[in-house]
Amino acid sequence: MMALRWYFDFVSPFAYLHWQQLKALPQFKSIVPVPIAFGAVLHHLGNLGPAEIPAKRLFTYRQALWQARSAGVTLRFPPGHPFNPLAALRLCLAAGATHETVDILFNWIWRDGHAGDSAAALALPGAMLDIGDVAAAISEPSVKEALRRNSDAALAAGVFGVPTLAIGSELFWGNDAHPLMQAVLAEPGLLGQGEWARIKDLPVAVERSR
Repeated sequence: MMALRWYFDFVSPFAYLHWQQLKALPQFKSIVPVPIAFGAVLHHLGNLGPAEIPAKRLFTYRQALWQARSAGVTLRFPPGHPFNPLAALRLCLAAGATHETVDILFNWIWRDGHAGDSAAALALPGAMLDIGDVAAAISEPSVKEALRRNSDAALAAGVFGVPTLAIGSELFWGNDAHPLMQAVLAEPGLLGQGEWARIKDLPVAVERSR
């Protein structure tokens, strides 16, 4: 089986929604959750997050709520968004970044609508993860370094957004791309066929304006 790595950040409601879809896959237990700092990816690429673009922010929130409603998934926004997700990401890593850890933190922030931007805000899920001193856990240099390594590895793999599922070396971005991910998991050679293969080397026909 090809390696399955799922790059995500707790700041993304679409990552929370996609996590619910992933749980229904027969390959779910083989998926490795990889917490990354989405902000670092955006900075590296020189992009703004969708919630940082005023005209796009409300639309993005409505789209997330619509996808949740369509899927029958409870989605409640935290008190402020976008928020600084570093505390949640580091807590996830401190607790082992297991499937259970990801579940607990996503539910805390996006199912129940709690803040996830500080050690104090994450005290209860920290206790559920058997981490009594969240502040100490997320301040550990090894935990901070693990998050940096994950983010660097994501960039090296070509990740440009969250959530992204890597099926081998192929990247699939977004909650709404889940049906394509399922198709490739069921038919690993799909992207090497016909038009799928041709577009991989399609040249850019228009130069960017300077």
